[in-house]
Amino acid sequence: MAKINNMGAGSFLLPPRSEYSSRKDWEKACWDRITKSGKFLETLVTANERRNIVMRAAVAEFVNSGKRPQQISRGLLISRQTINSIRKAIKERNYKSYRERGKTERKKKVWSRHPSKKKPYRRYRRTKYGKVYLHPSL
Repeated sequence: MAKINNMGAGSFLLPPRSEYSSRKDWEKACWDRITKSGKFLETLVTANERRNIVMRAAVAEFVNSGKRPQQISRGLLISRQTINSIRKAIKERNYKSYRERGKTERKKKVWSRHPSKKKPYRRYRRTKYGKVYLHPSL
């Protein structure tokens, strides 16, 4: 067991990594232990992270009570995008930020022109005055 001292909560024991078959299982076990000791969690989480967790919990509570995203957005002063992410997380049991979802779920933007709006072919010569476009011979 890994022992952590001087974190404001006395000593704290994390399970060794070797007891778990995967890193994900180990992280879950560690998170369960950390959340059970409130003082230790307070020392590890910044004020901004605490605010994010509280806001996500509040949104989840409002969504479960049946409030609409617009009402929640006005009440908590957060974006509808965040509310929809949390609604999706409640359904899937896994929260992913908009940025994380963008890596896998959103469609890639296509920055090409419409096929019917092709530029006509123009020949040019580079000169000391810049590019000089030549008209095709008729």
